[in-house]
Amino acid sequence: MSKAAEGRPIQPSAPGGAAAIGRPAIRTEGLSKDFTLHLQGGIRIPVLRDVDLAVAPGECVALAGPSGAGKSTLMRCLYGNYGAGSGHVWVRHDGREVDITSADAREVLAVRRDTLGYVSQFLRVIPRVPTQRIVAEPLMARGAPADQAMAQAAALLARLNLPAALHGLPPATFSGGEQQRVNLARGFAPGYPVLLLDEPTASLDAANREVVVALIAEAKRAGTAIIGIFHDTEVRDRVADRLFEVAPMQDAA
Repeated sequence: MSKAAEGRPIQPSAPGGAAAIGRPAIRTEGLSKDFTLHLQGGIRIPVLRDVDLAVAPGECVALAGPSGAGKSTLMRCLYGNYGAGSGHVWVRHDGREVDITSADAREVLAVRRDTLGYVSQFLRVIPRVPTQRIVAEPLMARGAPADQAMAQAAALLARLNLPAALHGLPPATFSGGEQQRVNLARGFAPGYPVLLLDEPTASLDAANREVVVALIAEAKRAGTAIIGIFHDTEVRDRVADRLFEVAPMQDAA
């Protein structure tokens, strides 16, 4: 088994087994999720069952398991994009734990603004908004002055090797790799206490993968708890402290 960035071995976590760590930044308790196929006679497809996961500040946990096991579903449940069938997702926010599965919409938005970031594989933004503004928006939403937020956005985009000539353009026509770098800049800029990364290097070349590895290491040192899906095993083994196995459900209910 290869080593993590700090030299600690990447230790697999048993399915449903939370790590023995201190006060977690994010944790799940008995989290389950089914999908109902209404056009197929209401067949229920179980995807997650009784997931217990806890991630400490400064720790990076990589979700492992075969394609279709439910890794992306788990990430969307953590962020509140998918409702849970049962169980809880607790996020430490503003000095207390908030259950994403039962919080009202206003509280979920507050958690996302200040505490919980999500970098997906795909860029979804309002059309015609310039790239630099897209990256600066979460900083301004937290009260940063516009000029400071825009300067920070420009610096991070430059670090991710996005040419300055593109900063004032909307990213709809950018390449996949360019759009992913915009997503990464927007996700890392605010310094969220908890950050979800869904295939953060999928469309990147070797040089930009190195930038992302460095950004993850810096976020960990700053105390960010990170949960990620990394199909690039070389990147995963460099940044992850341990693996959490997401086992596929065998039978539909």
